[in-house]
Amino acid sequence: MSLLSLIAALLLEQWRPLADRRALYSLLARYAGWLETLFNAGEAQHGKVAWLVAVLPVVLVAWAVYAVANASSPVFAFLLNVGALYLTMGFRQRSHFFTDIHAALKKDDIGKAREVLSAWRQENCADLDREAVTRLALEGALVSSHRYVFGVIFWFVLLPGPTGAILYRLSMFLDGRWSESVPPGLERFSQFARGAFAALDWLPSRFTAGAFAIVGDFENAVYCWRTQAAGWPDRALGTVLSSGAGAIGVRLGMPVVVGGTLLERPPLGLGDPADLGHMDSLVGLTWRALVVWLLLLLLVALAGVAS
Repeated sequence: MSLLSLIAALLLEQWRPLADRRALYSLLARYAGWLETLFNAGEAQHGKVAWLVAVLPVVLVAWAVYAVANASSPVFAFLLNVGALYLTMGFRQRSHFFTDIHAALKKDDIGKAREVLSAWRQENCADLDREAVTRLALEGALVSSHRYVFGVIFWFVLLPGPTGAILYRLSMFLDGRWSESVPPGLERFSQFARGAFAALDWLPSRFTAGAFAIVGDFENAVYCWRTQAAGWPDRALGTVLSSGAGAIGVRLGMPVVVGGTLLERPPLGLGDPADLGHMDSLVGLTWRALVVWLLLLLLVALAGVAS
């Protein structure tokens, strides 16, 4: 059922992409804000309690609803899975930014490309040159493909029903929300949320990097993964970015000036500076990696039937 649910959700989103999730995010933001107000007294233990209160009831309710639906009718369980994946997976949730930047660069409209990138990153990218815009767009696409597709798929398959997908995306939301919104001096509150999501993302990031290596330049992807991932501030994203960069033969990372601030970033990947050809290559890489994941799930399903 997991494979069929994934295929159905992917087809549904390609047909009717749910690009606007503002209502859902607004509800989650109010929920997280209420818990922060209730529990945040500046200690790491308070953040741990808030995270457990925020996540465990939602995940347990999702599991219970799925168990009841599966017991009553597999069709209901299937529809529940598809609905949950449609809300959480977001294959096209962020891809419109990448597509718009790609289209603008094809027309040599660097101003439009900077504008879209600024909206995507929520930072002022007006001073970036063409190569830097392309480089950051490639990085954003690699991160989005992992966080909004492959990471969700991994946990959806691992846990029963939609519980894994909900666990992963809710944990990611709380990590981002509390890491950004907690006032100065109370940063310890967000430590547990950050650590919990890092733990949840550790294995999926390696599966994503492995898929990129398999469907791209395997030797370069593995080399970059082994030698460069540890230097990135977020090790999980460093794993994904270094493998993806090596797989398509592009140089990512490196210092860049965003919003008037110099961001010191280690180099990632090998090969040529980022250009339009690499954007085309990344689209193909992502789709091929998705096919590999689906084929792997099909083999697992067939093995289960055969046994």
